[in-house]
Amino acid sequence: MESSSSGGVAEHSRRRVAYYYDANIGNYYYGVEHVMKPNRIRMAHHLILNYGMYRHLEIFRPFPATIEEMSRFHNPGYLEFLKRATPDNLNRLGGGMLKYNVGEDCPVFDGLFEFCQLSSGGSLAAAIKLNKKRADIAINWMGGLHHAKKGEASGFCYTNDIVLGILELLKYHKRVLYVDIDVHHGDGVEEAFFTTDRVMTVSFHKFGDFFPGTGDIKTTGHGIGKNFAVNVPLKSNINNKSYQSIFKPVMQRVIERFEPAAIVLQCGADSLNGDPLGRFNMTLEGHGECVRFLRSFNIPMMLLGGGGYSPNNVARCWAFETAIACGVELSNDIPPNDFMEFFGPKYKLHIEARRVENQNSQSYLNKLKQEIFENLNDLTFVPTIPEDAFQAFNDSTLMVDMANPDIRHAPQVMDNVVAHPGEFYDAQNTAGMFRHEENYALNFPYPDHQYGF
Repeated sequence: MESSSSGGVAEHSRRRVAYYYDANIGNYYYGVEHVMKPNRIRMAHHLILNYGMYRHLEIFRPFPATIEEMSRFHNPGYLEFLKRATPDNLNRLGGGMLKYNVGEDCPVFDGLFEFCQLSSGGSLAAAIKLNKKRADIAINWMGGLHHAKKGEASGFCYTNDIVLGILELLKYHKRVLYVDIDVHHGDGVEEAFFTTDRVMTVSFHKFGDFFPGTGDIKTTGHGIGKNFAVNVPLKSNINNKSYQSIFKPVMQRVIERFEPAAIVLQCGADSLNGDPLGRFNMTLEGHGECVRFLRSFNIPMMLLGGGGYSPNNVARCWAFETAIACGVELSNDIPPNDFMEFFGPKYKLHIEARRVENQNSQSYLNKLKQEIFENLNDLTFVPTIPEDAFQAFNDSTLMVDMANPDIRHAPQVMDNVVAHPGEFYDAQNTAGMFRHEENYALNFPYPDHQYGF
């Protein structure tokens, strides 16, 4: 599979990019002193709109995930706790807060469960869109909450939308590759798939005296999942050049050995220079090059959010990476938008690296690569699934026949229940702004108008 530093294989066509967003996501508030600010997603959305990228996207509002959908991974008792918990009843939830690790880092705030539903719903919808081959790339900046465990919160994360999305992808894809470029180790996702050979997890992260403290290079999976977990432990102040010197060769080898049918990329922006919690020295160019490189393999891909605690830089990063997904160039001048004051005083898209010492020597990075390559060379086979197992998943006739007509069904069922066109006349068949697919799709009929949500 050919690849180059400038973007890999040649474009064969414009990529179909699906984008998931709910305007309510910016209303949730962890607290005055908390570094996690969901409003950063709204800021990114406004940049995306005002750069005119809606012309290159299909924009959807996803259904909130249900308890049943989230129970595919999470403990039902834990989800019930999240649903009941409010700031007003904390005194009655003391035992549960301790049991489920809810407290200072992962506080209870108004609308907590709805926040989890939006994040998880976006990643499930993105996975379904890829499963149905209606997009080449699906984006959910509301997702990427990689620390959440099966039965407890961790690292500002309550439900693991990534695991839920990958489980959905596995219904239609034999092998899924998960890549994490957040500054923190993707421990929740790695743990969920630690014993399987159908998901390979690859995490590039700050290692040492740093949360969550996991992600040693020698942690490679267990049982049939042995060597299907790849950890790249990095030191402080890594810059664009050093990061790409290990990211590209490792990912090239991983893709050659694992042959994924789909890729999930967690784009945590706390690996950017200047993040309050991060310790790296990357700019948008270096961070975005990871997206560009993986995009070059022409494999169905899901892009997710994650960490990032400078809201203005998070917005810059995810707008820039949305543009990379679409294959368009953005001006360095920030366009007028509702959050313009956050991008001053220069009002530029790109940020500059700091003048600090990179603690990742080339010899250290070469040693990491050598050990990772040795582990990958031990993969003597590519796991396969019988084709007939996937035929059952893809048999839409079977799903429709088995559906209970008295309940609301999953989109993959309802999309096949189509009224005959002869039952409509023109006035009924105009959708206005809304086109009904598996989600509420926002269609923009007036391309020069800016929409804010």
